[in-house]
Amino acid sequence: MNEQLTEIYSYLHGMWGYRWMALFVAWIVALAGWLFVMGMPNQYSVKTVIYVDTSSVMKPLLKGLTPETDSYDELAVMSRVLLSRDNLLSVIRETDMDLKVNSPEAREKQVEELAGAIVLKGDESRKKWEPKSNIYEISYQATSPELAYQVVSKLLNTMIEGTLNSTRTDTIAVQKFLDKQIMEHEDRLTVAEQKLADFKKANVGYMPDEKGGYYTRLQRGQDTVESTRSALQLAERRYAELNRQLASINATATSSKIRQYKEQLNLLLNQYTEQHPDVQAIKSTIADLENGRGVAGRSEAMESSPVYQEMKVELSKAGVEIETLKIQLKENERRVKELAGSIDVIPEVEAELSRLNRDYEVTHERYLDLVERREAARLSQSVGQSTSDVTFRVIEPPVVPARASGPDRLLLMTAVLIAALASGLGWSFIRYLLQPSYISIQQLRHGTGLPVLGSVSLYLSEEHRKKRRMQLATFLSATMLLICVYGGTLYSVLA
Repeated sequence: MNEQLTEIYSYLHGMWGYRWMALFVAWIVALAGWLFVMGMPNQYSVKTVIYVDTSSVMKPLLKGLTPETDSYDELAVMSRVLLSRDNLLSVIRETDMDLKVNSPEAREKQVEELAGAIVLKGDESRKKWEPKSNIYEISYQATSPELAYQVVSKLLNTMIEGTLNSTRTDTIAVQKFLDKQIMEHEDRLTVAEQKLADFKKANVGYMPDEKGGYYTRLQRGQDTVESTRSALQLAERRYAELNRQLASINATATSSKIRQYKEQLNLLLNQYTEQHPDVQAIKSTIADLENGRGVAGRSEAMESSPVYQEMKVELSKAGVEIETLKIQLKENERRVKELAGSIDVIPEVEAELSRLNRDYEVTHERYLDLVERREAARLSQSVGQSTSDVTFRVIEPPVVPARASGPDRLLLMTAVLIAALASGLGWSFIRYLLQPSYISIQQLRHGTGLPVLGSVSLYLSEEHRKKRRMQLATFLSATMLLICVYGGTLYSVLA
């Protein structure tokens, strides 16, 4: 600890040896800095605070009828427009700032400086423009209060007028563009309709029906042929079954008739001989029935039977159904054959028809969409002429400042004083490092690396002490004078 204190004391002692030069450096730095600060031109700052109300009463009433625009996006665009080169050049011309410019390079530099000096804030707590805030601030600082006021006023007017007029101007431009596009799509739609009509006329008979295209119709025709053939087979089987049933009824009726005649023959034989005419007649009838003769009589008997009559009707219907199905089968087979023969024509016709329909539908949908958008644009223009989605309220209007806002000379002069003192101390410290001195035997031995035999103390006479006290008083007076000069400059600034 003693060694560290000794080392610190040695530094201070060594720096004290160069105190006069250090004080001179401090005076030079302080005077130069204070003169520079006093020579800095005054800066006048002007700002305006605006509240933007985007909650229009018309918005909920016109929802879905007019295109919805984001007011915040419009304001964000306007913030960029404010700092655009054309707008800044307009501000420069209107404020006569261009009178000091003699070359294009100087004009470009002036535009860059103006853009860097303009500050846009979303609100007071933010350092940059944030369009999601409803409070906006525009500020500018210049050496002339009138110039600062004019610049902020021009920017405020540009922001308000540009935001209010941009939507209306855009709506008119959009409406003109939509009118032009609608006329073009009307011509395209007419051409597409004519092409489609001509194609349908030229390919009558090859068009797909409401149930499908070529391959669907071909498959449906083949399925119809198969179903008709199956129905014909069923009808033929039913017809054969009805014939079999009728034959069975005929056989049953013949057997019953023979049995009745034989019963009558037995009764006659009990009364007469075999040569009796009645017996001979019945025997002849039985023989005819057994040999298949006597059908006429049998048919007359069966015609009176309801079952037989119903069977005959069903057989007739089955025969008609068979003939009908045969005709339908031939017709369906003919259609399928025609479709199969058109396999190289109909698919191409259907493909071309699909392409024409697709072009027509696309053009038609686009045309209807453009018409709808044009009506929305017209309604939006009518609404924009009567009211606006954005309302500006100037909370703090720009005013010509009476006092300068900068530079902060109090802070700058204090900084100059601190820098001057630091410069003097730094200079004396560097001189000590370049030409060190020793205050103890140990430092001398350690610094030179040589053995030290002894030391001689410094003897100060009364005259030397008086001289040193005078030098210390002079040094302190010069230092205090520096502080007094600092106080006087501050007083002149504050006054």
